Amino acid sequence: MKLVYGTYNPAKYDSMVQIVEDLEIELISLSSFGKQVIESDESGNDPLSNAEEKALNYYKQIKKPVFSCDTGLYFRGVKECDQPGVKARRVNGKKLNDIEMMNHYISIADKYGGKLVAYYTNAICLVMDKNNIIRDDGDDLNSEEFYIVNKPHPTVREGFPLDSISVHIEKGKYYYDIGDDQQNNFGVSKGIHSFFKRLIQRRQDKNEC
Repeated sequence: MKLVYGTYNPAKYDSMVQIVEDLEIELISLSSFGKQVIESDESGNDPLSNAEEKALNYYKQIKKPVFSCDTGLYFRGVKECDQPGVKARRVNGKKLNDIEMMNHYISIADKYGGKLVAYYTNAICLVMDKNNIIRDDGDDLNSEEFYIVNKPHPTVREGFPLDSISVHIEKGKYYYDIGDDQQNNFGVSKGIHSFFKRLIQRRQDKNEC
């Protein structure tokens, strides 16, 4: 099954390739269609709304099965003004680059004593065609809780700036220092893998009928 991943972020695309590598899915990069594919405004108030907005926008333009993901970042015990939600990369209307984003959350961690308990909520929307749209924002897509800290790891990965200031709560180590099986997914990859595994199983069951 060929699916277009609706993102221009190469790091996110590479991570998704790894997540589905053992499934019967061939991922196609949105960038392979050129920059004529216009990105969405992401005006929704929650990850599922934004994922759906992006997927429908891309499907209308490329007319191929396409899915998009969206994420909300949340902190425990902070003031509402410091809660990023779905606007994690936008501050005061400005879209932050990687370094600006990392420094912004370092400053918030500083504000609350050097570290924050954080978690991601995630959603997927897959548009197979205009009459076949699959949405998911189940709890299994959410991350485990982790720390955002005010001292960055020396490793900085393009497209994932907050990984450099993310620490595993139980292990007390940066995710970059605890091995490939834990690195960079925060417990999210299993939920995404299950989403696509269920999709393949449904298609197989339908073909057998």
